[in-house]
Amino acid sequence: MPRSPTQPIAMDQTHARRVWLRAQRLDERAPFGEGADAVARAVQHLGYVQIDTINVIERSHHHILFARIPNYKRSDLKQAQSIDKSVFEYWTHALAYVPAADLRFFVPDMKYYRANGHDWCATVTPADKRKVMRLAKSGPLSIRDIDDDVLREKDHEWASRKPSKRALQLAFFEGHLTVSERTGMLKTYDLLLRHFDLKSLPKAATGNECFAYLLDRALRSQGIVSLDSICHLDAPSKAGVRKIIEARMKRRELMPVALEGAGKQEHWATPDSIEASETAPHGLVHLLSPFDPLIIQRKRAHLVFGHDHRFEAYVPKDKRKLGYFALPVLVDDKIVAAIDLKTDRQNKKLLMQQWSWVGEGAEKKAPRKEWKRRIEEELHRFEAFQLDP
Repeated sequence: MPRSPTQPIAMDQTHARRVWLRAQRLDERAPFGEGADAVARAVQHLGYVQIDTINVIERSHHHILFARIPNYKRSDLKQAQSIDKSVFEYWTHALAYVPAADLRFFVPDMKYYRANGHDWCATVTPADKRKVMRLAKSGPLSIRDIDDDVLREKDHEWASRKPSKRALQLAFFEGHLTVSERTGMLKTYDLLLRHFDLKSLPKAATGNECFAYLLDRALRSQGIVSLDSICHLDAPSKAGVRKIIEARMKRRELMPVALEGAGKQEHWATPDSIEASETAPHGLVHLLSPFDPLIIQRKRAHLVFGHDHRFEAYVPKDKRKLGYFALPVLVDDKIVAAIDLKTDRQNKKLLMQQWSWVGEGAEKKAPRKEWKRRIEEELHRFEAFQLDP
């Protein structure tokens, strides 16, 4: 008897891990090739690569790409962003690199901010914005090129006293400016239309097109999806995404999945993703960023991998369990350790701050000796990446 399209497929956590790792391309060594083209392919496949300022080790955007591009160089991302212009920066659930080909899906947000402003930039005056736009018309600029601001008091700890910095950010959210280059965390802005050689912004994607985009991005990079995983930190999109899911279910393009341990939380997958991921990845070790797409959704990572990762950079030292910036360690298809590392750039060393066995790594019968040997081999490669200029 054929299966009903509404009858969920039972899936245990082992199978779910393999589906997700295949979708994340963490089950093979070099899935995207190398060079700037590999960066473009990785960002396109993952949908976004999160940017973060913490640099106790290499920053998250470089780290995430290195996990999937073994010969990754920082200059590869610079070329993709500034020369090839195959990726650009915008806001997903956080600041991230996204595919330039997806620009139209971000135009609705840009138009919203043009009409309504941005809460983070509420102190920007019309004069502040006119000033930075006038300067930008003369060519790319960074905040360091603006030296005549009248400094203001900060309105929160991470704010700048330069009003032009917030004005640049507002023009970025509105799609007037884009980040054309990064040097460390110093951003150079250019007119978005000039950077991409456009006469006007692309036609904005419709609401339904945006909902379908979110679903397709999640299916491609997650394999098995839920409303929470599709709409991470974007609850208002859930109702629209659900309608797209229901329509695809009727066409049997999606299948419901009863994921072990998920309770009443609904999950879905395509038939192809389920069938393509029945074998376990073997022989690979990854030291992952806490901002890696595999880890950033903590509840999902705990459900599938049994590891409740803790990001403790802002936790008082005496209350930390894993360390300031602990990296989850993936061995084959299991997260077995969390390692807190720090790069001593002056003395060219990677410092081990703390090693914690987690998940199956914390079990008495775990093959820790063999796992430790393999993890240490990967640590040597990771150290070379950290210290490579």
